Amino acid sequence: MSTSRMRAEIGEQPAALRATLDALLPRMPEIGLLAQDTRQVLFIARGSSDNAAVYGSYLVQTHAGRLAALASPSVATAYKKRVDLSGVLAVAISQSGKTEEIVESLDWAADCGARTIAVTNGEGSPLAEAAQIALVTRAGAEVAVPATKTYTTQLAALAVLGIALGADVDVADLRRAPDEVERLIAATEESGSLAPIVEGLAGVKGVVVSGRGIAYGTALELALKLKEACYLHAMGLSYADLLHGPIAVVDDETPAILVAADSGPTLPGTVALAERVVAAGARAYGVGGGRALSEATSCALPGPDLPEWVSPLALIVPGQLLTEALARGLGIDPDVPRGLDKVTQTDQ
Repeated sequence: MSTSRMRAEIGEQPAALRATLDALLPRMPEIGLLAQDTRQVLFIARGSSDNAAVYGSYLVQTHAGRLAALASPSVATAYKKRVDLSGVLAVAISQSGKTEEIVESLDWAADCGARTIAVTNGEGSPLAEAAQIALVTRAGAEVAVPATKTYTTQLAALAVLGIALGADVDVADLRRAPDEVERLIAATEESGSLAPIVEGLAGVKGVVVSGRGIAYGTALELALKLKEACYLHAMGLSYADLLHGPIAVVDDETPAILVAADSGPTLPGTVALAERVVAAGARAYGVGGGRALSEATSCALPGPDLPEWVSPLALIVPGQLLTEALARGLGIDPDVPRGLDKVTQTDQ
């Protein structure tokens, strides 16, 4: 079976991540200077970029000790209400840098008193021009509509941001991420685990994708990929929210995909959820989580050998490969899903 542009771009991620880190790590002092009088971080994004923002929010709160939140752009664009954003660092994230709603929201944040940073792959884009600092990722041109390398390079930029804001982590682990992505692409395709999961998902209409904490954004992103490229009714949930009722939809026709780093405080809960799903007679597939999650699930894809804080840069990669393989197995061209364009505009 022929490959896709999406698969080619998945393979370009190690080089894109290396180039992005080389470009952005030296800018940490500049970020720190801009942020020195701020207390909170407000992330402004949509779609895959919003899932990247979820990672940024958890990273900033758990490792840099700052309150972070996701913005509601309609407050700026539809309601046009002012909010006191003094002491706030507003971080707008857009792959193209051309989404008008995101540009307008960043302008609004600045007008409300925030310091502003853009994370974008679009050098010279309206978003980059609007921000006080533009962290331009080095993903290169991305042709396939589902974001892969633009998403992971956004995560790399947010990891740099977190470190610049004081995250107590080892930069060497961030530097290892591109090599780990490269290893994981090969390990996922060589493990033989893709085929049975593709077969298991090919006959279902829906799937629940769950993770928690640092891995939550990865679960949301994988669910989004399965929706847009495979047309699955994929529900992305924190496992804490899943246990508050939606777990009722998990049955022999609606499997669960559980995502976790190989270590960290949310891993035991993810394993316990996998055991509960399997005990109830449903299928649970794992992404990452080490031996503990692999043994608790029906089938699992390998995860990265990285500390939890930086694992999302690679943890999404097996999910990207799964999405691409499943789409082709269903006879769908993953490069051009129906009804989608590369740049999405929402109403103003």
